[in-house]
Amino acid sequence: MSQDYFKIGSFNLYNLVLPGITYYGHRRYSDQDYQKKTAWIGEQLRRMDADIVGFQEIFHSAALQEALRQSGQYEDATLLVGNETGEGPVVGLLSRFKVLEHGIAPQFPVEARLEFGGAALPLDEFSRPVLWARVQIRDGIEVVIFVVHLKSKNPMIRDGADPHDPMERAMGKARSLIRRAAEASALRSLLLEALQGRDQAVIVMGDVNDAGNAVTSEIVSGSPPWRKLPFEKKLPVWDVLLYNVKDIQARQSYQDVYYTHIHNGHYENLDHIFVSQEFVRQNNRHLGYVEYVSVFNDHLIDNTLSDEHVPPWQSDHGQVVVTIRLRS
Repeated sequence: MSQDYFKIGSFNLYNLVLPGITYYGHRRYSDQDYQKKTAWIGEQLRRMDADIVGFQEIFHSAALQEALRQSGQYEDATLLVGNETGEGPVVGLLSRFKVLEHGIAPQFPVEARLEFGGAALPLDEFSRPVLWARVQIRDGIEVVIFVVHLKSKNPMIRDGADPHDPMERAMGKARSLIRRAAEASALRSLLLEALQGRDQAVIVMGDVNDAGNAVTSEIVSGSPPWRKLPFEKKLPVWDVLLYNVKDIQARQSYQDVYYTHIHNGHYENLDHIFVSQEFVRQNNRHLGYVEYVSVFNDHLIDNTLSDEHVPPWQSDHGQVVVTIRLRS
C-alpha cells in the first residue's frame, strides 16, 4: 500500500451464501460450487489489489472471510458488514486503512421520504441498508465511504399476479423504478449531510442498478451547474456534486469499454464509483485525482451470441477499480 496513491473497488459478489443453505426459495450451493466461488472471488481480489473494496450481495460474512483468506491479501484489513441476517443480501466494506468510525443507514431520512399529490409514498427504508465509514488514508486525509446497492430493474410483481402478463410486468418495472428513485433520493440526503459545507472527501461505490446518466444516478450525484452561471453561484453546487469515475476516465481516453453487466445482449454499466471534488484534478484544492479506472469484465458472456453462460460460482457483474493519485 503506497502513501502516494490508493485503490478503491466495487464488487457485486452475486449471492455469496454458505453451502447447503437455501436462498431465494430453491437455490443452494453444493460444497464444490461454494469452494469454486470463494476461490474465484479470492482470485479476483488478488487481481484487483484494491485497498478499499465495497461489496454487494453478501448473505453470510463467513463466506466472504473465506474468500478473503484465499486471496492472501487482507490478513490485517478491517471488514464491515451491514445488518447481516443470512436471509437476504447486504453490503460490506473492506479496508486496509484505519476505520475511524462507521454506521449503517437502514431507514430513509425523514426529510427524504417522497410524497406525491400531497400523499406520502409507503417507502421509508432501503432494500439493502447503506453502509458508511470514515477512513484515514494517511495523515491529514480522511475519506467518508458509502457502499450502496439500490433496487434492481427486476419487476415487482404483485402477489397472485401472473408474472408473465405483459401489463403486470410493465407495472412491476414501474414499481421497481419508483423504489429505486426513492432510494436514490434518500441516499442523496445522506450524501448532502456529509458533503455540504464540510470540505469532506466523499466516495460512493456500489451497484446502483442504472446507467451513469440515468435519472436515478443523477439524483445520487447531483447535476453540474449551468455553464453560464456566475462563478460564485457555481461554488455551492460543486460543493455537493459527485463525479462518476467512468466520465472522468472517458475524458482522458479515446476508448470506452466500461460495462459491468450484460443482459439480453445489452452491455450495461450498473456498478459505479463516484468521487467528490476533492479527487477531481480540475479542482485547484484537490487532495488527489482519479488516475485510472479498470473494469474486470472478461468473465461476462453475451448469451445472445453464445450457448455459454456465467456459472453461478462467478459473478454476473464486472468489478470496478479506481486508482487515486494523492497530492504530495
